[in-house]
Amino acid sequence: MLEKIKEILAEQLDVELEEVKDNSDIQEDLGADSLDVMDIMTEIEEEFDIEVEDEEIENLRTPAKIEEYLKRK
Repeated sequence: MLEKIKEILAEQLDVELEEVKDNSDIQEDLGADSLDVMDIMTEIEEEFDIEVEDEEIENLRTPAKIEEYLKRK
Protein backbone atom coordinates (compact mmCIF):
# COMPACT_ATOMS: atom_id res chain seq x y z
CA MET A 1 0.00 0.00 0.00
CA LEU A 2 2.78 2.44 0.92
CA GLU A 3 4.55 1.87 -2.40
CA LYS A 4 1.35 2.60 -4.33
CA ILE A 5 0.85 5.84 -2.36
CA LYS A 6 4.42 6.87 -3.17
CA GLU A 7 3.86 6.03 -6.86
CA ILE A 8 0.75 8.25 -6.92
CA LEU A 9 2.68 11.11 -5.29
CA ALA A 10 5.60 10.79 -7.70
CA GLU A 11 3.27 10.74 -10.70
CA GLN A 12 1.07 13.62 -9.52
CA LEU A 13 4.00 15.84 -8.51
CA ASP A 14 6.26 14.88 -11.42
CA VAL A 15 9.14 13.82 -9.17
CA GLU A 16 11.29 10.70 -9.23
CA LEU A 17 9.90 7.83 -7.14
CA GLU A 18 13.23 7.66 -5.27
CA GLU A 19 12.63 11.22 -3.99
CA VAL A 20 9.42 10.18 -2.24
CA LYS A 21 10.34 8.81 1.18
CA ASP A 22 7.93 7.36 3.75
CA ASN A 23 8.11 10.57 5.78
CA SER A 24 8.48 13.11 2.97
CA ASP A 25 6.20 16.08 3.62
CA ILE A 26 4.02 16.40 0.54
CA GLN A 27 4.13 20.19 0.53
CA GLU A 28 7.46 21.08 2.16
CA ASP A 29 9.64 18.29 0.76
CA LEU A 30 7.90 17.49 -2.53
CA GLY A 31 6.66 20.95 -3.49
CA ALA A 32 2.91 20.31 -3.68
CA ASP A 33 0.52 23.23 -3.49
CA SER A 34 -3.06 23.03 -2.19
CA LEU A 35 -4.42 22.14 -5.64
CA ASP A 36 -1.86 19.32 -5.94
CA VAL A 37 -2.95 18.00 -2.54
CA MET A 38 -6.58 17.88 -3.66
CA ASP A 39 -5.60 16.07 -6.88
CA ILE A 40 -3.53 13.58 -4.88
CA MET A 41 -6.37 12.90 -2.46
CA THR A 42 -8.79 12.38 -5.35
CA GLU A 43 -6.39 9.88 -6.92
CA ILE A 44 -5.96 8.06 -3.58
CA GLU A 45 -9.73 7.92 -3.08
CA GLU A 46 -10.16 6.35 -6.51
CA GLU A 47 -7.24 3.93 -6.13
CA PHE A 48 -8.26 2.65 -2.69
CA ASP A 49 -12.04 3.08 -3.09
CA ILE A 50 -12.49 5.24 0.01
CA GLU A 51 -13.57 8.78 0.80
CA VAL A 52 -11.08 10.99 2.62
CA GLU A 53 -12.85 13.42 4.93
CA ASP A 54 -11.96 17.04 4.18
CA GLU A 55 -10.97 17.77 7.78
CA GLU A 56 -8.49 14.87 7.67
CA ILE A 57 -6.63 16.07 4.58
CA GLU A 58 -4.46 18.60 6.43
CA ASN A 59 -3.18 15.80 8.71
CA LEU A 60 -2.19 13.56 5.79
CA ARG A 61 1.12 15.22 5.00
CA THR A 62 3.35 12.19 4.39
CA PRO A 63 3.00 8.84 2.60
CA ALA A 64 3.26 7.09 5.99
CA LYS A 65 0.41 9.20 7.45
CA ILE A 66 -1.74 8.50 4.39
CA GLU A 67 -1.10 4.76 4.75
CA GLU A 68 -1.94 4.91 8.46
CA TYR A 69 -5.23 6.68 7.65
CA LEU A 70 -6.13 4.14 4.94
CA LYS A 71 -5.49 1.23 7.29
CA ARG A 72 -7.89 2.76 9.83
CA LYS A 73 -10.58 2.94 7.14
